[in-house]
Order: sequence, then structure tokens, then C-alpha cells
Amino acid sequence: MRITVAAVGRMKAGPEQTLAGHFQSRITWPVEIREVEEKKKLPAAALKNREGELLLAACPRGATIVALDERGTCLTSRAFAKRLGGWRDDGLADVAFIIGGADGLAKDVLAGAALTLSLGSLTWPHMLARGMLLEQIYRAQQILAGHPYHRD
Repeated sequence: MRITVAAVGRMKAGPEQTLAGHFQSRITWPVEIREVEEKKKLPAAALKNREGELLLAACPRGATIVALDERGTCLTSRAFAKRLGGWRDDGLADVAFIIGGADGLAKDVLAGAALTLSLGSLTWPHMLARGMLLEQIYRAQQILAGHPYHRD
């Protein structure tokens, strides 16, 4: 199973990039980060829709889409691991996690997602959300392997 993280914005050097890189390097599934950015100044609604188009285009064809959104489902780490493990065991080739920009995700992205996932009730900077997501993917990998990284 290949994992793609499609995200709005370019990650700059700093603690968020270090965090994301640390966990990405520990994940045994192939993980690719694809960053998208719209250079044109557009009104907020048009920008959100354009970012949605760019994000979907950055995902592998046929990938199962997981959209990160504050209104999404809050899963425990074990439930998240079970979902990833199920997809892996079903032979799913590609899973793409989508992280929007400051204004969130377009309705088309949310409507096409197999899962809309929330990282909690709090609002997180989208650059920090990358590291948090990658840590949870790593944690899921460790849970599925029976490794003691995750303790209940």
C-alpha cells in the first residue's frame, strides 16, 4: 500500500518540517508528500475550489481519499490503525490523505472522500497537521505490528 499526503502550501525548513520528516522516515509503507500551491490571487471561495482541484490532481488515480477536516470523524489511534490495516489487507494500492489550506477543503474534495478525518476539536496549523498525521500513520503501523510504541 502506497500513501500520499497531498497538502496545500510549501513546507519551509523548521520544526514542523523536522517533525514531519522524522515520522515519514519511520513509516515502512512508501510515503510521498505532494505539495500544491495556487499562485494567483483569488477570492476565498474560488481559491478553495482551485486548491481542491490541485489536491485531487496530486492524488494517484484510483486512490482511496482521506480528507482531513475539523468536522470529520475523530478516531482513536487503534481505530485508525484498524482502518489502515483493513485497507492494506484488502489489497488497496493507494491511500491519499488530503490537507487543505487556511480556508479548508472544497465541497468536491469532501464529497469524494472515503473518510473525512478530524485530528480533534482544536484547530491546528495545516503545516503542523502534516507531522501529526504522519505520526499517526507511524503509530498505526506500530499498532498493526504489535510493537509497544502505542500503549493503552
